[in-house]
Amino acid sequence: MTLPPGDVARLDLIAPLYREMQAGGWIVRRWPDNIPLRGYWSGVRPVSGVASLDRGSDTWMSLMPVEIESQEIGISCAAGHVAIMGLGMGWAAAATALRPEVTAVTVVERDVDLIALHAALDLFGRLPDGAGAKVRIVASDAFDWSPDAPVDLLMPDIWLNLVGGDRIGDVRRMQQKIGAQGVYFWGQELELARHAVAAGRERLEDAEIVATAAELGLPLAGLDTPDYAARLRAAAGQWMNDAWLDERRPAFA
Repeated sequence: MTLPPGDVARLDLIAPLYREMQAGGWIVRRWPDNIPLRGYWSGVRPVSGVASLDRGSDTWMSLMPVEIESQEIGISCAAGHVAIMGLGMGWAAAATALRPEVTAVTVVERDVDLIALHAALDLFGRLPDGAGAKVRIVASDAFDWSPDAPVDLLMPDIWLNLVGGDRIGDVRRMQQKIGAQGVYFWGQELELARHAVAAGRERLEDAEIVATAAELGLPLAGLDTPDYAARLRAAAGQWMNDAWLDERRPAFA
């Protein structure tokens, strides 16, 4: 399986559905064309058609390459009932719903203004072939919500920053209530890298990544993606900066 940027995310179908708008403090804006932007594991390239969801000076979600690539593995793993923690722009939920393997998408979001923005945008209602009918938005906190049906894949994305904090602890708290068969969370590769290196696995090869995932106690999805270790190393080299857990560093850091 290969994941060219945007193919799994179905940007051809989803990106044109965004328009500039706002609700409460949330703003959807369109960016100029041909902006040079870096991917999650890929390098800098000129990009057009970018939209973002902003609040104040912060961008919470976008169609930038780093965001697209950092969600594609999770989307490619989606099947059955998928629970997404955090609504954001909704493109990850939309791309998940477009997969024929997916039967239902539950999106948990606590911000009523953001839910109102999506009611006006009607992103899911405009997806082709009625795929948006699979999507249900639940007004709740990610740490409080419990499912009313078994969850096949949990996809948490509630953080502003790509890496940092106690993300593993956050995901464990959600998983304790949800009990999903698989988990793929935003920034997963960076968390695996920082925990592997802290455990003395600085080469970040496949076996080291699998061993680290087992120690985290989460049923992490996507580890069998071809070139997963290479993608993880590339993402860590570009985005980890000083977010390592201790003074250990891989050779590329």
